[in-house]
Amino acid sequence: MNARDPQLPLQADEAGELGAYARRRWDEAIVPALTDYIAVPAKSPMFDADWAAHGFIDRVVLDAAAWVESRKVPGLKLEVVRLEGRTPVIFFEIESTRAGSTDTVVMYGHLDKQPEFTGWRNDLGPWTPKYEGGLLYGRGGADDGYAVYAAITAVESLQRQGLTHPRIVGLIETCEESGSHDLPPYLDALRERLGQVSLVVCLDSGAGNYDQLWLTTSLRGMVSGVLKVEILTEGVHSGDSSGVVPSSFRILRHLLDRLEDSATGRLLPEHFHCRLPTDRAEQVKAAAAILGEMTWKTFPWACGADGGATLPTTTDPVEALLNRTWRPTLSVTGVDGFPEMHSAGNVLRPFTAFKLSLRLPPLVDGHQASLKLKALLEDNAPYNARVTFHPDGRAGALGANGWNAPTLAPWLESALETASRSQFGAPVAYIGQGGTIPLMSLLQQGFPAAQMMVCGVLGPKSNAHGPNEFLHVPYAQRLTAAVAQVIALHP
Repeated sequence: MNARDPQLPLQADEAGELGAYARRRWDEAIVPALTDYIAVPAKSPMFDADWAAHGFIDRVVLDAAAWVESRKVPGLKLEVVRLEGRTPVIFFEIESTRAGSTDTVVMYGHLDKQPEFTGWRNDLGPWTPKYEGGLLYGRGGADDGYAVYAAITAVESLQRQGLTHPRIVGLIETCEESGSHDLPPYLDALRERLGQVSLVVCLDSGAGNYDQLWLTTSLRGMVSGVLKVEILTEGVHSGDSSGVVPSSFRILRHLLDRLEDSATGRLLPEHFHCRLPTDRAEQVKAAAAILGEMTWKTFPWACGADGGATLPTTTDPVEALLNRTWRPTLSVTGVDGFPEMHSAGNVLRPFTAFKLSLRLPPLVDGHQASLKLKALLEDNAPYNARVTFHPDGRAGALGANGWNAPTLAPWLESALETASRSQFGAPVAYIGQGGTIPLMSLLQQGFPAAQMMVCGVLGPKSNAHGPNEFLHVPYAQRLTAAVAQVIALHP
């Protein structure tokens, strides 16, 4: 390998070859591997309590590990790490090819998936991959099965051209969609092996469009759990009992009124809000100027692709971005206690249960928010009903923290701009994301001096977690090359 000086900018032909190599490897090796991956229902433990017995998570881990090792990357060592009672982690390391470098670049992704959900197009399904028009449909390809394959390909592309890189460490978990509650013990166990982390490349985020490199600047936190209201020990005749026995649904609705203004969707307790930093406010304005009406038109509205007669909460692009990145929101993602329509008799139901998903601003502590939400919902129950809220997670870590990115080092800011212009022909753009990646706050706490490159392929209509999820392969190809270019420009 003929090493080059990392302080020199990449030449146009070098940057071009990174892109060409990424396109070839995606077409030849990554798309086939992801097609196999999508076919495996490797649901996260929250959605498959018997994940260990079913073996699907183990299968995708072993398949990914075998693919990585088959690439025979010089200096690579890989281990599937298993802690008792926890989901497995792929840990790989690639020796530095840069003389005198003591830095480590951590590359992160996950292989566990969300459940099936309903509403898939007739010719699509969560576990039946289909590649059509540059889009690879199926559950998990974009969120986040591609990450490990793209990470290895980025390093390969550097080594083929003699572009040096620091030591690379890969951390691929299988509990992210359950809140990453298994990850902290692995970080503790692997801390010494991570080394001196100077850059984290997280490939589990999104993009505002498919036209340029998007860097994620913040992530919301989350509290999720089950709110249950019990009023009877068994169902009773609704004609005989209604008016005397209060409806469990009405009680639950009353409890939610403590939390949310149903007319506007605003969360009422101020402790679920935080101040918007000035630099983030400016970045929101810049992203809104790029995206315009696509900040709300991208969603699959029932009355038409552009909203039609259905109006979003706001048509102001700035407000739309703030609502989905820096403000708390409540969603009901599941229900229990309701019979299906064809079995719905004239019965007053004994209980109602909702699965709640409360997204938190980046600077609100997730664990404390869980405790406050539990107290808010359970205290002074109407009619002295039996009200319980069981937050997801484990003792001491009931909610997931959000994340606000550290200030970009000049070298990274320059590298991102250069990589975006080289691989996309457009400047880099900055955006907050409404989702949650628990690892980022954990790594920032553990490695406060590290720089963070959080990016991903979840762009418009990719619909992670929902029906018709897809991976935009041309964007993923360019993103892979951009990641390689940034690593090459790491000082």
